[in-house]
Amino acid sequence: MADKRKVLVTGASGYIAGRMLPAFRERYDLVLLDVKTTNREGAEVEEIQIVDLTDPDRDKYRTYFRGVDTVVHCAFKGGSFENELANVHMAYNLYQICVEEDVRRVVVCSSNHAADYYEELIWGDKWDVVTPDMRPLSDNFYGWAKEAYEHLGFVFATGNANNGKKLQNVQVRIGAPRETILDNADPKDLKPIHRGLGAYLSARDQVQLFIKSIKTENIEDENGVPFQIIYGISGNSHSFWSIVNARKVIGYEPEDNSAVKFAERIAELMREAKGD
Repeated sequence: MADKRKVLVTGASGYIAGRMLPAFRERYDLVLLDVKTTNREGAEVEEIQIVDLTDPDRDKYRTYFRGVDTVVHCAFKGGSFENELANVHMAYNLYQICVEEDVRRVVVCSSNHAADYYEELIWGDKWDVVTPDMRPLSDNFYGWAKEAYEHLGFVFATGNANNGKKLQNVQVRIGAPRETILDNADPKDLKPIHRGLGAYLSARDQVQLFIKSIKTENIEDENGVPFQIIYGISGNSHSFWSIVNARKVIGYEPEDNSAVKFAERIAELMREAKGD
């Protein structure tokens, strides 16, 4: 049975949203927002409304948020520090208008880069795994902005910014959502291979992760704050990011494992690594 809750998707013409739209169209009453109506291949994406969410005048796009149950926030401007700062302002505009218009929950496309400094330690053999409850640390502006989304989302989830009115927040740290993770793999350097396999996120696991992030009734942490950070990866044997809380809190049950999905390519690379 279709779940006809009203869901608004920002960045709806982008790659991440595009992997989910077919399933979302079947399940939800959608509102699609972006600054353009074409995807990266130049094809039109139906029903997109042109909206600039970096505009501080929220009245220009307020009507789109009325009656919305959940916002899935995929929009961002890449590149410079100024663009990343604009992304943080956009996140604020989004969170604030959600509170003003009684939106129940936001599910935000964060990124593994919110804590990517730890990868230097992992691949330097100084660390084993990163968990969502560790202090996020990044060494680049993109990761800094994603961490800022998360922290700002927590502020809104506590309710302290809006007279006790809490905005439920799920922050999904997207891993590697593509089927090309081993295309340029070098058998002489196994760590990037491990990284690609550990970060992999299949399309169907991504869809499941977001649908369960939308529909799970209770996402409160141990202190009663409706806020979760979860890693967006499949059930990979090579994982170096923890998805324990995703399994526990939203019931995530990944269907794919990169070690199985790419088994033939892995075997080929390992034979080359051995010199066979």
